[in-house]
Amino acid sequence: MNKYLRLAFPVLALFASSCSSVYMPNVPNTPMLSKQGEFSGGGHISLKGNASINGAYAVSDHVGFLFSGSTMNSERKSKDFGHKLIEIGGGYFDTFGPDNNRIIEIYGGVGKGWSDITFRDYKDDILISNEVQEVDYRKAFIQVNYSSKKKNNLKLFGTNFPINYGTALRISHVKMDRFFLNGVVQPKEDNIFFEPIFFTRMALSKTIQLQYTTSSNIGLKDRKYMTAGNSIFTIGVVVNVGGK
Repeated sequence: MNKYLRLAFPVLALFASSCSSVYMPNVPNTPMLSKQGEFSGGGHISLKGNASINGAYAVSDHVGFLFSGSTMNSERKSKDFGHKLIEIGGGYFDTFGPDNNRIIEIYGGVGKGWSDITFRDYKDDILISNEVQEVDYRKAFIQVNYSSKKKNNLKLFGTNFPINYGTALRISHVKMDRFFLNGVVQPKEDNIFFEPIFFTRMALSKTIQLQYTTSSNIGLKDRKYMTAGNSIFTIGVVVNVGGK
């Protein structure tokens, strides 16, 4: 069943994705911490050019701190989209299973974001309208991560690469602090987003892994601008040092 979900999720993400929303989610932090002193860091990039960085550190055998950031600057003829987002958080992790190779993580945190979007309409290559959206927002999130270091092997060019999988379920409350439309103050909006995430990691060494992440973004409130218009579809590199 999990195999079919992982295959179907990219298709759902493509149908759900657009850039109509003023909120662009980052790649959730899924560090797979396993013991005190472990550090996890990663960098990810989407097809749209949204770049995310993640970091986490285990201050004890069950408590970890997180930090994340993302940025995007896309300029096109009909639309410019720029955003920045930073997050901090922390929570609990534990290993379990016969070989202690399964990991459960529960994290919560807060964030701050900025989005600047410009829409342009043309007729016969002549600009006839221009709309500029400027938004500052804050967010709070809680997420549950489940992952396994139990490895399957992928054989490429005669070499076996260990593969493992993980899932994260994140709920985020995002609320505007300021909202301007062509320089005019607008009513502020908020929304609650449910973001189920699946990721696959391929180990290149004991510490370095390639990660493919895909997700959807579901808005639980009906909003005009703070909508669930963007999903996650990224490729990245993750480094874990000091773990089991």
